[in-house]
Amino acid sequence: MTIAFIDTKKREDFTEFKEMFDFIENYMGYLPNAYLLMAENEALIKSFSGLTNTIFLSKNIDAGTKQLIALASSLSSGCKYCQSHTAHGAERSGISIKKISNILNYSKSSLFDDKEKALLDLAFASGTAPNQSKKEHFDKLREYFSNEQIIDIVSVISLFGFLNRWNDTFGTVIEDVPSNFLEEKLIPEGWQT
Repeated sequence: MTIAFIDTKKREDFTEFKEMFDFIENYMGYLPNAYLLMAENEALIKSFSGLTNTIFLSKNIDAGTKQLIALASSLSSGCKYCQSHTAHGAERSGISIKKISNILNYSKSSLFDDKEKALLDLAFASGTAPNQSKKEHFDKLREYFSNEQIIDIVSVISLFGFLNRWNDTFGTVIEDVPSNFLEEKLIPEGWQT
């Protein structure tokens, strides 16, 4: 089955990951092709899944905020696959379509408060290569967030740094659910990347 620049097996061929795949599909609304690629390496998918669960199940910052961070980081890196996933994930986490579609204008938009602007400043800066994060980003973050929350913010950025590289390098094909979300909900709102 071709889901990227290399062929991989189908979901049904990875019976040992059925429970994991069902959990992911329930959480995201679909099973990402990226997981099918990772499933070729049992140690990798188990480690990645554990890291992802640790980051996304942490209660230090809410799910919508994590998705905005992931979206900004993915936009900054240019990963279309992760942009579609995180935009869809943000909407599933309660972020409005209007806010998602205006994220590139966050610094001038009244849709985003100062707290969100501070974390998006870091997410956009650190998603680029070379990394553009500075001490000033963290000085601003400390006005709104605890050290534990800042660690979670950077954890989301770092997780998507891996995913952005993984999916862009493999040319991972975007699944129907996030692709349709972009076509039906974001593009009509003026979505641009």
